[in-house]
Amino acid sequence: MSPLSLPRIVRGQLGSIRRVYLRGNRIVRRDDFAQFDQTVLLLHGFFQTRNVWEVMEDRLRDHGYGVFSFDLGGLLWRFNTRSIPELAATIAEKLEGICARTGLERFHIVGHSKGGIIARYYVQNLGGDKRTKSLTTLGSPHHGTPTAAIGVGLMAGGLISRSPLQMLPGSPLLRLLRKDSFPPWIPFASIYSRHDMVCPWWCSVLRPRRGETGMANHEVRKVGHTALTTDPTVYQLVRKQLDGASRVWAERMQT
Repeated sequence: MSPLSLPRIVRGQLGSIRRVYLRGNRIVRRDDFAQFDQTVLLLHGFFQTRNVWEVMEDRLRDHGYGVFSFDLGGLLWRFNTRSIPELAATIAEKLEGICARTGLERFHIVGHSKGGIIARYYVQNLGGDKRTKSLTTLGSPHHGTPTAAIGVGLMAGGLISRSPLQMLPGSPLLRLLRKDSFPPWIPFASIYSRHDMVCPWWCSVLRPRRGETGMANHEVRKVGHTALTTDPTVYQLVRKQLDGASRVWAERMQT
């Protein structure tokens, strides 16, 4: 590995310091998302900001999707360190308010890393199945990830944030999600990379049980953890999932 490639590798795994971490939550707010035929909620991951979605949001809007995201707060009021159940409950409350205000009934969710687990908790445990058209996760630790141990150390063993504990393999929260069935009528896809060093690919593979017929796995290569949100090949997979789910729901509405 050349010295010049190391910064690219780090940036691909963790994201740009300047664009993701130092800018705060500066995505341009657009309030027209509910006016589109299909709307997508984007949820970012642990210790990141919604700036990671800037490229994805622009691409989705260019292809006719309404897009919105949330400032998930946390350490320094922006780094998404609050617990997964707490965040899922907060998001559920916000979403009901948005739906009541705008008339939006259902939407797609794309979650990166921890954001995908928040979304899954919302769908399975907080009534999100009544609002969700599809769920697509990017590099999400559905079985936990060993690198969460680093986060446990950085978060003072759970005193600052319990999120890393909840993303360790075998955590009570992940056992709960695996115990409860995912609604089979909601298309659910996991996109993961063989070169993800933060959430290794085997941590993201969905293992459907009997009756969980809507699950799919999509593998990519040579894409780092945070780069999953900007990589063009990943975007094509996300768009394919959204397009397919949109057709499924259109057919259901006609019957």
